[in-house]
Amino acid sequence: MTDIVSTAQQSERSKFFHVLIKRKTVLFGLIVLAVFVTLAIFAPLITPYAPNKLSIVNRLKPPDARWFFGTDEFGRDVFSRTIFSARLSLLVGFAVVVLASVIGVTLGILAGFFQRLDAPITRLIDAMMAFPDILLAIALVAALGPSLTTVIVALSIVYAPRLARVVRASTLVIRELPYVEAATSLGISKWHIMTRHILRNLLSPILVQGTFLFANAMLAEAGLSFLGLGVSPEVPTWGTMIASGRQYIGTADWMTLFPGIAIVLAVLSLQMVGDGFRDLLDPRLRKDL
Repeated sequence: MTDIVSTAQQSERSKFFHVLIKRKTVLFGLIVLAVFVTLAIFAPLITPYAPNKLSIVNRLKPPDARWFFGTDEFGRDVFSRTIFSARLSLLVGFAVVVLASVIGVTLGILAGFFQRLDAPITRLIDAMMAFPDILLAIALVAALGPSLTTVIVALSIVYAPRLARVVRASTLVIRELPYVEAATSLGISKWHIMTRHILRNLLSPILVQGTFLFANAMLAEAGLSFLGLGVSPEVPTWGTMIASGRQYIGTADWMTLFPGIAIVLAVLSLQMVGDGFRDLLDPRLRKDL
């Protein structure tokens, strides 16, 4: 019996990924995302120069066979810095998704399952979402001081309410289902019901929201770095590269062009993957595929 269930689950997963990959936009997003992850992991082996290696005599060199993406105002290789910047962006995005999910899922389940906690948690979520994301992130980073840890914590606090609202809405529906009422009538502990019966059925919306939060976190990190509120200036990021290249627009466009393209491709690929997951995991949309 166990073998039959396991085989059925494997068949369902295989069918899921087959349908997912059949969509050209999702396939493109997965390929681009895989390329970025590969470049980030093997950056020291791929890049021809260290990201902070100075060469003043070669400053503002246009792209050629030696400098694939040209050089910046200090003679640093833009190609190497763009590749190494992917490491930080992916790290920030992943860390923000994990931390925001922990905060958002916890608040959402508590608000949806316990009626007495619903009002105060909902008011807190609404109050946080009343502020524009980037302004709230700037305020938190300015209060805590710019650093990698601060950026991750600030963006996690900013995006946790989005996930909390989705989880709360789903929990309100799931807690009224017959099997949850049956578990409650049997005297099963609330903790067991929340983790075993409710949380397991929330994985689909959490996964979909996580991909969108990943993209938003990468974009927000680039924005904070552009404003000088991100990580240390010596750490290469796409935002700091674009900020430093502003004054050279028109004479050294490559300084902003290539990191800008990297941001667009990374965020776009995650949005495409997120759209694919949403369409496949939502029964109302999946039947139309």
